[in-house]
Amino acid sequence: MAGTTKRRGFSLPKELWEQRELITRLAQNDFRKRYAGSYMGVVWALVQPVVTVLMYWIVFARIMGMKAEALGGHTEVPYVLFLMGGLVPWFFLQEATMNGTTSLLEYNYLVKKVLFKISILPLIKILAATIIHGFFIVVLLVVAAFAGYPPTLYVLQLPYYFVCAFILVLALCYTTCSVVVFFRDLTQLIAIALQLLQWATPILWEVGRLSDRHKWIAQINPLTYIVEGYRDAIYGQRWFWELPGQTLYFWVVALCLFTLGTVVFKRTKPMFADVL
Repeated sequence: MAGTTKRRGFSLPKELWEQRELITRLAQNDFRKRYAGSYMGVVWALVQPVVTVLMYWIVFARIMGMKAEALGGHTEVPYVLFLMGGLVPWFFLQEATMNGTTSLLEYNYLVKKVLFKISILPLIKILAATIIHGFFIVVLLVVAAFAGYPPTLYVLQLPYYFVCAFILVLALCYTTCSVVVFFRDLTQLIAIALQLLQWATPILWEVGRLSDRHKWIAQINPLTYIVEGYRDAIYGQRWFWELPGQTLYFWVVALCLFTLGTVVFKRTKPMFADVL
């Protein structure tokens, strides 16, 4: 049994690697198709996140007068930069999770094709979300530069934290996309869970404001590692290897979720075509 689970865990990454060129093409097509026929096209993908950032900034910084400190120090940073440091990875996590969850439902006609590797479908949706995420990373770097935090060597760890977010979402989506085929209400439950998770993750608030007795509650959330990591890369001036305990914890959780997702996906895969 253990050997079978192990083989399943390694077979999925192998499938994805072998189909990498097809995955890239389909992800690009998925992104273009999403805004086909719209006058403003891809601009709509940018409007909602920008409006969200502005809304939070006006409410929390301008009206409520909230401020933020640089991670690991007492230097005050503009609250809009603090917000963007948390919201940019969150937008990617949110969009990729929702789209990856419904990938099998959306591409149900491909699921019924015997020779098509349906294991690539969640990855296609996540890669499509990556395109917009890349744009917002550039915007985040520009805002940081105007705020007095030009790119330093620490920005080189942004790709690492993006990979963390990518792997975590992929791991979750292999479970959720499998379950949602049989239980369609899961999409609504995930939407609610993401709303709650946004407030449970230090996106609008700082971990440093918690007492030492309560910090561990925030840190058991793997998204905290990603959000704080983005801020470290932009203005926090802290390398990920300076947090060995949190880094190890994150990857243990991510790999456990990926193994679970792989097993669930492989076991339910033979029933997808019949249900869809």
